[in-house]
Amino acid sequence: MEETFIEITPLEAWDMLKQENAVLVDIRDPIRFKHSHPQNAFHLTNLTYGQFLDEYDYEQPILVMCYHGISSRNTAQYLVEQGFERVYSVRGGFDGWVRESLPVEQ
Repeated sequence: MEETFIEITPLEAWDMLKQENAVLVDIRDPIRFKHSHPQNAFHLTNLTYGQFLDEYDYEQPILVMCYHGISSRNTAQYLVEQGFERVYSVRGGFDGWVRESLPVEQ
């Protein structure tokens, strides 16, 4: 069976951030990210991928977030294929995060 990512809810993602040294990566465009993003999120883009590889371990849980939880699936699968062992796509994306009133910074 092919390795793949797991979909989780925003609340499950928040719990993993607090309890498992997970990292939340936001893949939305720079303007939206700069305007507002989850607290302590890493802005993952083609330009920041090298920095991401330098800062995070392949064993660390990686939580991928986009706008609505659709495009994050492709990025999550890509990270699995690059050797990251625990990759998750956040269902509902940033919209879902905000709906759950989880911490946001600007």
